[in-house]
Amino acid sequence: MQRLWYAFVRWVVRTFYFSLRGGFRTVGEEHVPTTGGVIIAPVHVSYLDPPALGCAMRRQLRFMAKEELFKGPLGAIIQSLGAFPVRRGEGDTESIRKSIAILEGGDALLLFPEGTRGDGETMLPINRGVSMLAKRTNAVVIPVGIVGTHVLMPRGKKGRRHPTTVAFGPGFRYEDVATGATERENRELFARELERRILALCHAHGLPLRSASSVERSPSSAALGTES
Repeated sequence: MQRLWYAFVRWVVRTFYFSLRGGFRTVGEEHVPTTGGVIIAPVHVSYLDPPALGCAMRRQLRFMAKEELFKGPLGAIIQSLGAFPVRRGEGDTESIRKSIAILEGGDALLLFPEGTRGDGETMLPINRGVSMLAKRTNAVVIPVGIVGTHVLMPRGKKGRRHPTTVAFGPGFRYEDVATGATERENRELFARELERRILALCHAHGLPLRSASSVERSPSSAALGTES
């Protein structure tokens, strides 16, 4: 029943929102494994990114959301679609345990590497939580570029019609790039590779984001990737 509900909501959102607001396109879904634990790691430029990812994938997604959203009808809806709460800005061991259990259970976890929404011009730094989960679970990490949601629903601005493209890149694992002499160096190598792949996908489909290395990390960045 839950899968039918998820599929129904995905169809409604894709058909009656994205398609009518400029169109919707998915590129590279063949890169997403059909089974097994996988971290879906997209750029984050809009509130529309989670529903766009849900519409683009055949696999059902699990995802974190800030705990403030789990109130009233909205909370019931997002929880029914696979969301679970995270307390941002502090060590939330429960959400970390939940994420590990989801990946080790063979499900797909949506995790925003930047931790919060960017402005559609500069990609924010990759946070440490993504590296930790990728190493701990050995899950495949799928970089994703999302182009168009930053126009449909930009941060702090009025949106307008625009086609949306969700582009999946080839996956990789933490161990594939962890060739440094120390764990700190390995985390940095992983973060740089993930950033490089996400930026390349965004650039290829019309969103020329700047690199995170050109900006300082915000002190309010989350420990793990959540919708914000």
